[in-house]
Amino acid sequence: MTPDQTALRQATEREVIIAARGVSKYYGEAPQRVLVLDDITLDLRADEFVALLGPSGSGKSTLLRILAGLSSPSSGEVLVHGAPLVGVNPHVAIVFQSFALYPWLTVQDNVELGLLAWDLPAAERRERALRAIDLIGLDGFETAYPRELSGGMKQRVGLARALVVEPEVLFLDEPFSALDVLVAENLRHELLDLWRARKIFTRSILMVTHNIDEAVQMADRLVILGANPGRVRGELPGLPREEPRPKAEAHARLVDMVYRIMTNPHEEISVLLRGAPSAPPPLAPSAQLYQALPQVSVGELTGFIERLYGLGGREDLYAFARDLQMEADDLLALAQAANLLGFADLEAGDVLLTAAGRRLAEADILEEKVIFREQATIGIALIRQIMRELEAAPEHRIQEDGLLKDLQRSFSVPEARRQLDTAIDWGRYAEVFAYDDEAGEFFLEEDAPAIKA
Repeated sequence: MTPDQTALRQATEREVIIAARGVSKYYGEAPQRVLVLDDITLDLRADEFVALLGPSGSGKSTLLRILAGLSSPSSGEVLVHGAPLVGVNPHVAIVFQSFALYPWLTVQDNVELGLLAWDLPAAERRERALRAIDLIGLDGFETAYPRELSGGMKQRVGLARALVVEPEVLFLDEPFSALDVLVAENLRHELLDLWRARKIFTRSILMVTHNIDEAVQMADRLVILGANPGRVRGELPGLPREEPRPKAEAHARLVDMVYRIMTNPHEEISVLLRGAPSAPPPLAPSAQLYQALPQVSVGELTGFIERLYGLGGREDLYAFARDLQMEADDLLALAQAANLLGFADLEAGDVLLTAAGRRLAEADILEEKVIFREQATIGIALIRQIMRELEAAPEHRIQEDGLLKDLQRSFSVPEARRQLDTAIDWGRYAEVFAYDDEAGEFFLEEDAPAIKA
């Protein structure tokens, strides 16, 4: 048995605290129903730290909310110690990215909020809050208000408020993503030290993150979701706890493997782990009528391509993320946008420029627009659809409402808006159409290029 298999076997033998069984989630009703999570089965076991990874659209935070009882699954069930969950999960506390502090309350009052639902005397609430404040390193700030605190200190208050209720399971929803790099690193280490030294009651931790490096540094198990809809693609064991994680060669290898998995969304993880080439499996029939366009501006995309060109045209995504100091979600969105537009290929965890990408990087401003227009009209179905409808419409004008309604057959209402906004940004830059924001109207200018059938 390999070390990885041994680690996974040991994990499966631990007590299951929370379990998702066939959990699916959709929004809306047929025929506009949008599937967000599809048949998720997942166990959270005692004495393990689980990281939930996946690209935008994989439903990571939605799954977290369902496991916490803040949202109900459309089908399937959540079990807590084997019993079906009804209502809010009493065994869970959550730390959010946004701190969520009340600005008119002091640090101590914000921490005590976690205990207000409990039937405790005021003196006991105060005592427990002060213990949590001391534990998380907030001594001396009990009477301070949020406006007096740095981002890192605000997140400490959020952690103290979660820990004061002594949750059996702690949920972390991208808790460090709004913090400076060094502050985030410090908080990660302190939280791990508290948990591993059994200084907190928490028996298990589930963290949603888009930071692959962070997940590998902290987690005992990495669960990787696919997107549109969110599905569990597979799991990877984390590094041994005694490993000096940020510096070890094994850390870099595991990060690179996660990047490789996430940039090959239709490949079986078992094949990627073996490193063997294989043809992509045929795609199952789907209600998805449109490509999912990453929310990337043209300026970000061209800057990404120019930087990649300056590095020789090929780069390891992990190394590229460190070089640009970017989170994985942001970097993957840029790489996927470049791939959709035909400017880059994704191969074994690397991103490499195509001939069109090199042409774009070498072009002046006017040539850049021409190249971008060529690639956008070839590669982006939504832009082609807008152009066709404009050419067929009286006076070459159309309202956006029909397009949004079509998009809502594949995406949630907010995501449909974001998809259309991205297509508008790319199409206007390519000068294939114009757009009146106040009227919500597309129109063709006199010299707009015609689309080829």
